[in-house]
Amino acid sequence: MLSLFFATTNKSGKKKRKITKAERLKQLQEEEERRQKEEEEARVKYEKEEMERLEIQRIEKEKWHQLEAKDLERRHEELEELCLLEGCFPEAEKLKRDTRLLSQWKHYIQCDGSPDPSISPEINTFISLWKEETNETLEEVIAKSKLVLKLIDKLKLILLETPPYDLEDKNIKQYQGSILELQELLHLKFNIATEILLRQASTLADLDSGNMEKVIQDENVTLYVWANLKKNPRYKSVRFSETQIGFEIPRILATSDIALRLLHTHYDHVTPLRPVPTSLREYTATVNHLVKDEVKYEETAVDKELQEEGKQQENESNSVDEEQTKFEEQSGSEVQRSFVQEESEATKCEVEMKLLSETVLSAQFLLIKNANEKPYIFEDNEVDLCQFTTLGGVYHLDILELPPQCKPMKGWMIVEILKEGLQKYIYPPETTEDVETENAFPPIEVTLEVQENVILFEDPMVARWDAEGKHWQTDGISNVSYKPEDRLVTFSLETFGPVTLIQDAHINMPFQSWELTPLDVDQVLLTVTTVFTTIQIQIKENLCLLASITLSNKKHFSILEGKWMTPISFICALKEAGLNIFPSEHSHFYVVINYKDPLIEMKAYRQLALLSSAFAFGWSKWNILKEHLSEKPIQKPNWTLLMFSGDRAQRLKINENSETFSEALKEETEFHSTLYHMVKDFASQKAMEKVRSSSCQLIDSVCYMLLSTRVLSYS
Repeated sequence: MLSLFFATTNKSGKKKRKITKAERLKQLQEEEERRQKEEEEARVKYEKEEMERLEIQRIEKEKWHQLEAKDLERRHEELEELCLLEGCFPEAEKLKRDTRLLSQWKHYIQCDGSPDPSISPEINTFISLWKEETNETLEEVIAKSKLVLKLIDKLKLILLETPPYDLEDKNIKQYQGSILELQELLHLKFNIATEILLRQASTLADLDSGNMEKVIQDENVTLYVWANLKKNPRYKSVRFSETQIGFEIPRILATSDIALRLLHTHYDHVTPLRPVPTSLREYTATVNHLVKDEVKYEETAVDKELQEEGKQQENESNSVDEEQTKFEEQSGSEVQRSFVQEESEATKCEVEMKLLSETVLSAQFLLIKNANEKPYIFEDNEVDLCQFTTLGGVYHLDILELPPQCKPMKGWMIVEILKEGLQKYIYPPETTEDVETENAFPPIEVTLEVQENVILFEDPMVARWDAEGKHWQTDGISNVSYKPEDRLVTFSLETFGPVTLIQDAHINMPFQSWELTPLDVDQVLLTVTTVFTTIQIQIKENLCLLASITLSNKKHFSILEGKWMTPISFICALKEAGLNIFPSEHSHFYVVINYKDPLIEMKAYRQLALLSSAFAFGWSKWNILKEHLSEKPIQKPNWTLLMFSGDRAQRLKINENSETFSEALKEETEFHSTLYHMVKDFASQKAMEKVRSSSCQLIDSVCYMLLSTRVLSYS
């Protein structure tokens, strides 16, 4: 320890000199001066930067105010031009009305024997005559059902396609009443035909099993009937036509005089009809009244003007020959009256178009209006049809009492016909006092096949119809399983009746992305991408077509592909196939969405439709912050971000890859009151000419599809 200490002291040499107090004060003074100098430099630098920032801010603010003033100055002119362009919507509505009238006329001159379901006497006569027809076989009923289903679909389309302001309450009641009567009569005819078949069961018995089996397949109906003639207690597994479709029945049914019927209707005539909205009709009635008053006022003013001019001509005609004067006055008066009448007609037409434009606007607004609350509070096990949707039609499952069989006698067939008709076998019975075991009436295992054209994105749920409550419910059903490769659903059912498959109506919402792309002349492609699928919809004039479906990155074939349909028919067909990308007024209760002001959203869709023939629009990640649109002219590969607030459109400085959102205006751009004029600033003359020459029907159809999908709110 000592040697180390001495070595250290020797190495350090002489001792370090202490700093004096004066030197310490001098150092502190120098440090203080240096600190003050640095602070002063920092202050000067900060003030300079702040002045520069404020100056830039002032210039930008001044420029912003100048742009706002310029926008305000030309707003009236731009809105007037937009109003002229949006005249395509009432014009398209007029064409729809003409098409509906032409359709009625074509049906009238066709004279094919089928009734016009919209005309009450014709459809009532058809129903009465069909009721009188008796002893129809299942094959005859199925053949007749094709016409009946067409009539029902036509009435449903009339209710859907006719705007609410063109529908009267009495017509709605008439159409809905005819639909219900046709549905009930069709099902009754199936019951009567089934009874006729079961009377002949003994003559149609299978040689191997001794029981009767009948299978009839059609495009709208698939019917399976099995009659238990042998009553073999070991014959508990009923399978139709060597398929897996059928039942596992308990011993008590295997030994009873029963028949099993599975009637799979590919349509749904069980779920109650949806009510037709009335709010718009009330609004239109008020507007109609105001417009009629305005037209009447214009006609009165014209008549008064004619009378005054006639008096003035009489006072000024004293210096001319009386006969010549009379002739000139009459001819002049007639010409003038004709001119004024033409002017009156033009005024009346202008007022009517104004009314039509207002009512179309109201109808479009109704499509995107969110409901304030759910229809009512649902009970336990009741299916909420605002949240779920039925798929694949309805499976009518029935256990029927076997009617008396026909017997041959001296070349005749004698059969006892029961007055009460076809009777259902009650299972389980209402009283079970005579039964010893508790499990004598177990649930019946049922295996069904899912309709081929229905797409399921998850295992379906099974619901049964509650005839008393008039709704679907999920109780009384257990052990549900689904084999997607075979498209078979198996479950256990406590009591028989109509059952259906249900799926979440919003399984494809919200959307992951969307794109609206122009194709050939007057054709547009709408692409919607969801978690499970990508759907491409081609729009041409007043028709829509399913271009393609992609499931799990693989193209899926659908029977809907290649079929042109009107927008409403197309939407109904997609929903029935399980491809629901169309939110309802209650969907926001079940999906997390980007809430938009409905009026701004409607304006955006209308203006997107106007530009859709020459420009592509697509989803943007910034849509979660502000209502704006990605836009791409056909001539340029790069996308440009636009922001639209209903009364102002602007190009944004940021792009899709920016880290934060900013409303900063892109350099050398201006504000505009519409998307049309915003795009006009940087678009080619050829593109704008294509926009102005677009078909009014195409614009209307694109707008309707945008309003129906609500891609801005549900992406």
